[in-house]
Amino acid sequence: MTTTQGLDRDGFIAREGSLDRVPPAFAPVVAAARERIAAAFAPELLHSAYLYGSVPRGTAIPGVSDLDVLLALHHEPTPADRAAADALGAALDAEFAQVNGVGVELAGVGTLLSELERHDLGWMVACLCTPLLGEDLATRLPRYRPTSLLARETNGDLALVLPRWREGLAAATTDTELRGLSRGISRRLVRTCFTLVMPRQGGWTSDLAASAEAFAAHYPEHATHARLAAAIARTPTADRSALTALVDGLGSWLATEYAAVHGVKAPRP
Repeated sequence: MTTTQGLDRDGFIAREGSLDRVPPAFAPVVAAARERIAAAFAPELLHSAYLYGSVPRGTAIPGVSDLDVLLALHHEPTPADRAAADALGAALDAEFAQVNGVGVELAGVGTLLSELERHDLGWMVACLCTPLLGEDLATRLPRYRPTSLLARETNGDLALVLPRWREGLAAATTDTELRGLSRGISRRLVRTCFTLVMPRQGGWTSDLAASAEAFAAHYPEHATHARLAAAIARTPTADRSALTALVDGLGSWLATEYAAVHGVKAPRP
């Protein structure tokens, strides 16, 4: 990866998605999502809606990729809001075979624009999210460079996540459950690997294979596990032992190294 990949001409992280990049196979899903979000969340509730992930980046694969949606609400999400979002995602997932899961995340505008989330959720909206409905909150957020501060605030809480992953793996009883866990675990590990080296690399990418290679260039002794995590992110596995090895091996080391290099993410309420 060159030092300018993922950056604009001024050295800021460029917004990576666009509705113009949505693959034709996913256009009906996006159109349905826009319509149903507006129907499920009245204007007094919904501030704006965004897509993120492989669909707006233009790299989604029919039948393999999921659809990721973020809804910014005027107020902090309630249980009723979350139930409506879950129902919306489940209905889209059931109707459109080209998506392998639909995730609808919720956040209040106050949270997204808060100082605490400036370099985490705020950065996500400004750099990783593609506007779908409403006013674009990115106009109210700063521009971002690939700094140690950004690394710390996006992925500096891995140590808190590891116990939850271990509990999830211990409780999983079916291959379906294990595959679901494997996708989330592997993606998070690869992204944390990349942001560990991001300031030194001097660029940005959401591509998991490229992320693993960028990390491997700086930590060759851990390259095999990083590449394995990237492979599992593309093709989820039900191999409990492989997942446990990633969590206890790469994950444990990564949490310690990350804290030493970038520090620990600011605590959330």
